[in-house]
Amino acid sequence: MVMDDEWKNYKGDKVIEAKAREIKSLVMDDEWWDTIEYLLRCTEPIVSTLRSADLDCPKLYLIYDMWDTMIEKVKVIVFKHEGKDLITGQSNVFATIQGILVARWNKSNTPLHCMAHSLVPKYYHESWLKGESNGLRRFAPNEDIEISQNRLKCFQRYFKNPNDLKKASLEHGAFCCGNGYFGESHVIDVMGYEEPLSWWANHGVNTPLLQSLAYKLLSQLASSSCCERNWSTFSLIHSIKRNKLATSRAEDLVFIHYNLRLLSRRKEKYTNGPSKYWDLGGDYFNIDESINDLVELSIDEPQLEGVFFEEEVQDLQEVDIEEIEEDDL
Repeated sequence: MVMDDEWKNYKGDKVIEAKAREIKSLVMDDEWWDTIEYLLRCTEPIVSTLRSADLDCPKLYLIYDMWDTMIEKVKVIVFKHEGKDLITGQSNVFATIQGILVARWNKSNTPLHCMAHSLVPKYYHESWLKGESNGLRRFAPNEDIEISQNRLKCFQRYFKNPNDLKKASLEHGAFCCGNGYFGESHVIDVMGYEEPLSWWANHGVNTPLLQSLAYKLLSQLASSSCCERNWSTFSLIHSIKRNKLATSRAEDLVFIHYNLRLLSRRKEKYTNGPSKYWDLGGDYFNIDESINDLVELSIDEPQLEGVFFEEEVQDLQEVDIEEIEEDDL
């Protein structure tokens, strides 16, 4: 706007003219835009981690590694921008960002994050331990002090019986060290690529306590956002004007609205249209294969969609009649 010819000819408030000149100087400043781009690149790993954790699919077991990977990505961006070595260099900017992220992790993490992380077979496989892009060797979960301490807390709380606690510890030791059946070549080979839940279903029969715990933790969501979205739907239906709805009717309407939302995911425009994945993330959000789990979360009879709308219209008409009768009284 400030670059337009008509704006150049505008003569008015001196304050507005001064602000326009300032904005124009920023718009034309390449160094300013480079700074904006740098800040966006620094925050992109953080935003991507938050969006990934917000998906309505099992993510609890990925949080610990996602958090470490996020910090590593931010470090690479900052050190590359400042021209410093990743191993020997020091950066005040990264130290500040890392302090904020670590403080947030210490505030929000639970022992379950560490326990779930320690049950993922991939994190014991050599391909993962050798590192990814930076070539730095990673530590297996059983070699990490924080994970080991939190795993012990979970074991002590979950297995109240001393015999079960002892047996679970032995099972976990065999799993970590690759003893017995876990040391066979075909079991080790699939650890690097097979889904954790599937791996435990195929190879965890010899460790029943650990297998049962893996089933519970590896199927957990990372956040309660799916519940909060449902509560938001309830707040839209049970509003001030409709606060006389019976509990059963309100629950039915919430059920209908939320399932219509899930039903919409089966339509082609949900994956290909301009508003694709409208209820999951913002623009430029890379949806991974786990999105397939969400697409299946819909009712089995699409023809009921029209019936749902008819029931809602009838409900609205009943509410309007009740309000008219109250006004007459």
